[in-house]
Amino acid sequence: MSGRRDARRELMSAAISLSLAHGFEATTVDEIAAAAGVARRTFFRHFRAKEDAVLPDHDACLERVRAFLDAASPLDPPLQVVARAAELVLDMYAADPETAVRRYEVIRRVPALREWEIAATSRYQRAFVTYLNARRPAADLDGFRLHHEVAASAVAATHNHVLRTWLRATAPGDVRPLFTAAITEVLTALTPWLDSGTAAPAATPADDIMIILAPRTTPLWKLAESIRAAADPAP
Repeated sequence: MSGRRDARRELMSAAISLSLAHGFEATTVDEIAAAAGVARRTFFRHFRAKEDAVLPDHDACLERVRAFLDAASPLDPPLQVVARAAELVLDMYAADPETAVRRYEVIRRVPALREWEIAATSRYQRAFVTYLNARRPAADLDGFRLHHEVAASAVAATHNHVLRTWLRATAPGDVRPLFTAAITEVLTALTPWLDSGTAAPAATPADDIMIILAPRTTPLWKLAESIRAAADPAP
């Protein structure tokens, strides 16, 4: 098993290094396998496609997130549980900061990889929504679906903001304190609204999507306030 993990790491490292040196599109599976010192068939024992060798293992991480949410105590505040689940995703990147930074540089250069990453990370947000819905009494759920969508979106956005900030740092340190500070701001703003007991009308298909436009430098607490105001406008 250790040898299999080592081979996977070598293949990932080779894929990232070659993509940085020659471009992702120009890099072939054969070149990745040769650089890692393994056969082509070994590559496909570990990865379905070249993209999988560059992107994080979101499938495995999502399983860990879902297992954590399923095992959470019903006595724990739901948003705190979701925030801790988001930390599990950060842990995947923080386990190997050097690889995370190099991988980010590859993804940043390749629009197709960015789309793959966005699609993969959106599954975490859906897991958060599913968990929040399950924690709400069935009789109240229809009136709180929007609340849960907004809360899950806010946690995911906070995670993504912190992750990008950390990856862009010259010498990334511990990402957890950054996330703790940021998510505390966001949850402080959102929790009273989520727990207010004032249910919004059930969402219609046209209301399912909310877009907030703001400068990149907007503080997280102000983004959270904007989301809350847009989701629960004054009468």
